[in-house]
Amino acid sequence: MVSKICTGNYSAAYGSMRSRVRTVAAYPITPQTFIVEHISEFVNNGEMDCEYIEVESEHSAMSACVSASASGVRTFTATSSQGLALMHEILPIASGMRLPVVMAVVNRAIASPINIWVEHNDIMPERDSGWMQVFCDNNQEVLDMVLQAYRIAEDRRVSLPMTVCLDAFILSHTVEPVDLIEQADADRFVPRYKPTGPILDPDDVNAVGVFTPPDYVMECRWQTDKAMRSAVEVIGEVNAAFAKQFGRDHGGLIDPYMVDDADAVLITMGTASSTAHEVVDDMRAEGKKVGLVKLRFWRPYPMTEMRAIAEKVKAVGVFDRAVSFGVGGPSFIEFKSAVFGIDLPVLNFIGGLGGRDVSLADIRYMYDKLLDAAKTGEVRRDVTWVGTRGVSQ
Repeated sequence: MVSKICTGNYSAAYGSMRSRVRTVAAYPITPQTFIVEHISEFVNNGEMDCEYIEVESEHSAMSACVSASASGVRTFTATSSQGLALMHEILPIASGMRLPVVMAVVNRAIASPINIWVEHNDIMPERDSGWMQVFCDNNQEVLDMVLQAYRIAEDRRVSLPMTVCLDAFILSHTVEPVDLIEQADADRFVPRYKPTGPILDPDDVNAVGVFTPPDYVMECRWQTDKAMRSAVEVIGEVNAAFAKQFGRDHGGLIDPYMVDDADAVLITMGTASSTAHEVVDDMRAEGKKVGLVKLRFWRPYPMTEMRAIAEKVKAVGVFDRAVSFGVGGPSFIEFKSAVFGIDLPVLNFIGGLGGRDVSLADIRYMYDKLLDAAKTGEVRRDVTWVGTRGVSQ
C-alpha cells in the first residue's frame, strides 16, 4: 500500500478507479470539478478502462448514469450544490429503478446568495429521493467509502444508489496523507458488478422504468423502503469486512466517541466531527463528561442507535450546517423524531453556513450549553445560531 498526500477530490476519483467503474458521466462544477478531471487523467494514462462521457449538464450526467447502470455496468459521477439541484428530477428515477449508481457530492451552499463554500443545504433536500447518503470527515474516509458504497449499493438486499459526501474545500481541496488501495486488494473487496434485475440488452429485450398505473406504485414504494431499511444491516457488514481487510474501521452508521458515561453528547456530520473530537479530549481532561456522535449515514438514518444513546445521557445537542427555514436544522428535526417519547433536553446548533469557520471555541460553547441543560434539565432555547452577527447567543 502506497501513501500519498492528496485532496478529497483526488481520493474520490481514485476510489472510482479502483472500483473498476465502467462509465463516468462528467460535468464540471466548483468545487467538484477536479474529481472528474482526475478521472480523465486516469483514463488518458491508461490506468482506468471506462467510457468517459462529457455531458452538457448535471441533469444529463445523472441521465447517462441511469442509462449505463440500467445496461448492467458500474457507474460513477460527481457534483455539487446547484448541479445536484439540477439532477433532482433524475435522482428518484435511479432509486426507483433500483440502480446502484454511486456519486460523490462535494457539499456546497445553494444560492442565493451565490457561494462556493461548504454547507449541507444542497444534499439535505435529497433525503427522500431514495439515495443512501454517507458523510466523510477526512480524505481517507472519502476513498474508503467510495469502495464501500459500491459493495453496499450492489448488495442484492439493497440495490439502491448512494452518495459519498465531502465538505467543500475543507476536504475537496485540502491535502492529507491517504493510503492508496492497490488494485488487487480493491478487487478482493469489491467484486465485479452483477446486475440483480433485468438490464437493457439488445439481444434480450426488456422494458425498464416503464409507466406504472396505481395498481402497482404502492408496492414499488414499499420495496424501496424495505431496501433502505435492509441497508442498515448491510452497512454494518461492509464496514466490518473493510475493517478486517484494510484495518480501518469508520464506524458504520455512526461513530460514537466517549459516550458511555457522558452527561452531554453532541451529534455532528462531516468535518465538524474532527473539530469536536479535539474539544471532547480537552474537556474530558478537565473532568467534564462530554461525548461525541459522528453521524455518518443520513440515509438510512440510524434511529435505533440514536435512541440507545438518548436513553443513557442527560442532554443531546445536534450541530447542523443546514437549516430548514422556520423550523431548525434538518439533522435536529430527524433526531427529535427518532427519540420521540424520551424525556431529555435536545438543543440545535446551526453554524458553519456558507463556509463560516467552526472553531474549537464554537464547539466548546455548544458543550457548555449542553452541560448546563444536562444539569437543569431545561431547554432555554431550542435553536441557537452559532457565531452569527446580530443574533443573540
